[in-house]
Amino acid sequence: MNVGGFLECLGLDYQHIYMDFTKGEHKGPEHTKLNPNGRVPTLIDHKNNDFTIWESCAIITYLADKYDTERKLSATTPEDKFIELQYLFFQASGQGPYFGQFGWFTFFHPEKITSAQERYKNEINRVWSVLEDILSKKEWLGGSKCTIADLSFITWNEMAINTKAIDDPEKYPKVFEWHKKMVEMAPVKKVLEEKAGRQKH
Repeated sequence: MNVGGFLECLGLDYQHIYMDFTKGEHKGPEHTKLNPNGRVPTLIDHKNNDFTIWESCAIITYLADKYDTERKLSATTPEDKFIELQYLFFQASGQGPYFGQFGWFTFFHPEKITSAQERYKNEINRVWSVLEDILSKKEWLGGSKCTIADLSFITWNEMAINTKAIDDPEKYPKVFEWHKKMVEMAPVKKVLEEKAGRQKH
């Protein structure tokens, strides 16, 4: 969602190419020649000599620097840029891996390992406690407006909410308020609805 949602927010033309994970298409040579890590997403910018980049936070940082010329959804000052990067690193190192491992050990791992599920569920709640503390002091992570720093958290927050990984939702009113504002943004809502539609098929 992060990349697709930001592309929608910027009003850029783009084409999604979906891969069949059950067939291992993301690990096939056609994709790994672009992304040696064999993960998604990967962006090819046809407007910039087919410049190719992978990792969600790197992609949205690139898109912001190149195409968000009015800085509507990205930092405007050098100092704000580093704050933005701070939260993008936090998302990539603190949210994504732990939330993803919770999903793996809860839904996909062939054997139930309760200690692993509990570990990663605890990490989800720890990360949300950090976010709750930050958002109790300001509306957006970057300060006065929604930026890529905020948008980067949507995908895994959706997973945490939909899988009921949050122990006590009432402990995180600011996180829920923040998330709700983002998913109700028209471009983000469009991408989430398209994703939900694909998952039904």
